[in-house]
Amino acid sequence: MDDGMFRPLVWMDYWLAIVFTVLLPLVVTVWAIIKRSEAISRLMIIYWRVASLLMITIYLMIPSWEIAFATGFAARILIPLSLWFWVDLNEEIDDRPPDALKLVTTAWRWAISIYCAIGLVTLVPFLHCAFSLDNACKIWSEAPWLYKQFIHRNATVGFVGFLGASGLCVYVVYLGYFLLIRLWKQGRSAMER
Repeated sequence: MDDGMFRPLVWMDYWLAIVFTVLLPLVVTVWAIIKRSEAISRLMIIYWRVASLLMITIYLMIPSWEIAFATGFAARILIPLSLWFWVDLNEEIDDRPPDALKLVTTAWRWAISIYCAIGLVTLVPFLHCAFSLDNACKIWSEAPWLYKQFIHRNATVGFVGFLGASGLCVYVVYLGYFLLIRLWKQGRSAMER
């Protein structure tokens, strides 16, 4: 695909990611806390834990580390899974009387699930970037570099990469703990027993 045509699509994906994975969930989280909706608040806590992999991906893309493509792909699988996996939260949200919070939460869950599914299909041709970077792969690093210019202007690329790698290590340990211990004990129940 021509870089001139491809670049705007990559940037559009980043802007949509900001809307669907940061701004809308932030609104839902604050709203759920204000309304004291335990089920939606708990769902959003789970969401933010899982979605942190996207932020880790940004930090790994700044030094152009190939693993960033694998983590970005994994995030788009784990995010919708985390939003629909919990039987008890799904039941509590379904049983909630119809109101604006329930409508917005449900609409956002579907929207982000569709966004992640489309993103997965879009990323499949770039999975080779997890093994070797070419010019098309480097276009994906432009938005993370802009982020670095705003947030980590004076930091070295190596330091930002270290932050990403450290975050990924913590994420993998927590995910391993969840899969091997917590999921085995609690099953598909999000609430502590």
